[in-house]
Amino acid sequence: MQDKTPLESFIHYKTETGMQCGNYQIDLPPLKKGEQYRFHFDMTACVGCHCCEVACNEQNNNLPDVKWRRVGEMEAGVFPNVSQLFNSMSCNHCIDPECLKGCPTNSYIKFENGIVFHDDDVCIGCQYCTWNCPYEVPVFNQDRGIVTKCHMCHEKLDEGQTPACVQACPAGAIEIEIFRPDEWLDGQIEKEGVAPHLPDISITKPTTRYTLPEFKGEVKPADERILKPAHAELPLVFMTVLTQISVGGFMAMFLGTLLHNIGFNLAAPNFWLALAVFLPAAIGLPLSALHLGRPGLAMTAMKNLKTSWLSREAAALGAYAGGATLVALLYLYPMLIGKNLIDPNSFFMTLIQAVVLLIGLYGIYAQSRIYRIKARPAWNRKSTTGRFFGSGYIGFLLTAFVMLLSGAERSVMAILALSLLYGLYQLYMIYEEINFYKHLDKEDPLFYQLNRSRILLQEHFGRLKKTRLFSLAIFALMLPIVAIVLVASQAVTAAAIVLGIAIIGAFLSEIIGRYLFFVTVVPLGLAGNFFAGNQR
Repeated sequence: MQDKTPLESFIHYKTETGMQCGNYQIDLPPLKKGEQYRFHFDMTACVGCHCCEVACNEQNNNLPDVKWRRVGEMEAGVFPNVSQLFNSMSCNHCIDPECLKGCPTNSYIKFENGIVFHDDDVCIGCQYCTWNCPYEVPVFNQDRGIVTKCHMCHEKLDEGQTPACVQACPAGAIEIEIFRPDEWLDGQIEKEGVAPHLPDISITKPTTRYTLPEFKGEVKPADERILKPAHAELPLVFMTVLTQISVGGFMAMFLGTLLHNIGFNLAAPNFWLALAVFLPAAIGLPLSALHLGRPGLAMTAMKNLKTSWLSREAAALGAYAGGATLVALLYLYPMLIGKNLIDPNSFFMTLIQAVVLLIGLYGIYAQSRIYRIKARPAWNRKSTTGRFFGSGYIGFLLTAFVMLLSGAERSVMAILALSLLYGLYQLYMIYEEINFYKHLDKEDPLFYQLNRSRILLQEHFGRLKKTRLFSLAIFALMLPIVAIVLVASQAVTAAAIVLGIAIIGAFLSEIIGRYLFFVTVVPLGLAGNFFAGNQR
């Protein structure tokens, strides 16, 4: 006789001892047109045993830290009249899934039966879906280098069997049901699709139906006193800052070209300047591949231009890098050949640079929109876009430095004047963030997550935050002013040294700012999720 698996032995034990357990066979008729499957979770029955988690992991051969189903714990009332609540949640197989819309490789498929399926073969492990999902359902499998998630044991459903979590639940708290999405959205979801401390149902329109117990008092997550920084995402820290510097520098170069060509007494840009503003993007863009679980498939990140901001960013910044390379080569050509391929002072050269700049600006805008997602409230603000564009002031400092080495002091004065305005703008963006957290509204439905981000920023990383603020004032404002005075005094060498220090210091300041941006975000997620494992 073939040995039973641990799951089968456990269910056999429950049956023999009289314990209630889920059914093997699904007691549902075949789906009719317009009908779909969904989970039903009975919170009044769940005892928090986590058998569903174990069964799910065993069924799908997942490692302990890769959980497709998780049990959250909550508490209500005041001692001695307290209630303990559990919420066993896997994928909600949403009607409007954010994971599907945001995925750059079209790895998500919404089946006709309602299941949101993940195609592992085309996943590049960018983990963007783990940010987009307000329930933090997709989970990164580090060993495989891809994201994986619950698929409602679709192969069991095809054979008329219930999913592993349903079979393993000793209290029968998890069931599979048939429903009609149109009826669910027409009033039912507001009554039976919500549970304490779950994200706003309007984000993705989840399909899980809840049966809730009666409880008194405020419901609190059992892990509310546990607060950890989020992943630092260092490859993305450097990639975003470097690409923003590059686009900022290209903007300064374009303005120089434009002003020179319409008659202002400013030096024309040259190959060395074009190379200097291109290099940050050339270094930064490959760094993004280090964030991927399968970097060899990085180029497939541009497949979903229709709905994914990540695809749009990859395509736009890739095109920008190609355009910046073309501009640099057009400046290099006469140095190698002895004659111009295109006159640097011509309208055509100005037009080329204008097109490249517009593509780059759109790339940075798309880059900011990647992070403006409802599942991460601290990121989902207009100031995120403002700060991403604000980092471009370093590109102006870099342009001024290269022009100073080229002997174009008059041009340096103009560029530094613009960099000061740019730096002031970035300083205002930082002030806006401080002011935002200072005036959080306790009635805001997102107060819990935003307040935890505030605690991380002001208490856990308070010193680093002050370093960021003061370094920005020094390197973006004070040193450029000193450089302007030195240039006006003809102290070119001293001005170059000051500008070099300002560029390095400003870069480090922006790196600190971007690091804080990543580590202080608090996602919506599942309340009381002690055993999150590898969830991001």
